[in-house]
Amino acid sequence: MKRSVAIEVNGAQHSREVEPRLLLVHFLRETLGLTGTNVGCDTSQCGACTVLIDGQAVKSCTVLAVQADGAKVTTVEGLAKDGKLHPLQEAFWEKHGLQCGFCTPGMLLTACDLLQRNPHPSEAEIRRGIEGNYCRCTGYQNIVAAVALAAERMAAEPPAAGRKPA
Repeated sequence: MKRSVAIEVNGAQHSREVEPRLLLVHFLRETLGLTGTNVGCDTSQCGACTVLIDGQAVKSCTVLAVQADGAKVTTVEGLAKDGKLHPLQEAFWEKHGLQCGFCTPGMLLTACDLLQRNPHPSEAEIRRGIEGNYCRCTGYQNIVAAVALAAERMAAEPPAAGRKPA
């Protein structure tokens, strides 16, 4: 028997009837067509499916869509505002924090959560903050540099509309 869910995704309200066993990652990709959230392992090990639920990084392969009923979800598609990249996206581009890009959406959203909780992380804190996200291409050094650059820039500028102050 299907259940009704109402989930705000990237600022837009979505109401759908879903199977109770539908994972949030599949709701986002297949129902809403937001394919930036990747399915990597289906066991919560890789972090490619990470999204923000009410501002907290969560692996969407571990959450049923019905559990997200009433929540605010942010995917990688929701980071840029008014055609302007989020500071983390800019920093990943500038510091070459990606290669194949498969882990990048989850890495960006994990880093968003980290910088909301800790606006001035050390290198060690960044590495700990992203340790639940696997990257098989970069060796992490450029990812860490990108998060550090974004933290520096976000701390130096007034918060943009819709973004929590760092």
